[in-house]
Amino acid sequence: METIRKPYASRTLRGAASRQDIGLMGCLSDVPAKEILFYDNMHKEYKGAFTEAFVMQQLAAQKDISVYYWSTAKSEAELDFLVQKDSSIIPIEVKAEENLKSRSLYQFVTKNPDLTALRLSMSDYIKQDWMENRPLYTAFCI
Repeated sequence: METIRKPYASRTLRGAASRQDIGLMGCLSDVPAKEILFYDNMHKEYKGAFTEAFVMQQLAAQKDISVYYWSTAKSEAELDFLVQKDSSIIPIEVKAEENLKSRSLYQFVTKNPDLTALRLSMSDYIKQDWMENRPLYTAFCI
């Protein structure tokens, strides 16, 4: 069984609020901005969370889309975002680095071959037959 739900719906109020506001998230995590921006290995676990929060803020600012989260029953696979824009469904994976491995994204698209996936990462634009990679800064224009 697979699950589709609103992002962070099952998390605590404090956690949900901090994940939707990068400033609040930074304050609650007590990690100096310099260490996040310049990738201090001591705080590398936060980089992915901050990147996902940034993308969530960009998606939430767009009025014509609905944002969801997808995972399998046992959470072996999950997508950061599943976006509905008009009659289109867009599976989205967010990467904080240039690591372009996206097993869950590929698995989802394999089960739904009529969809084209989107990966947002630190890499440049790349078009593949099943997926499009865009730089993170393009998250505002999905």
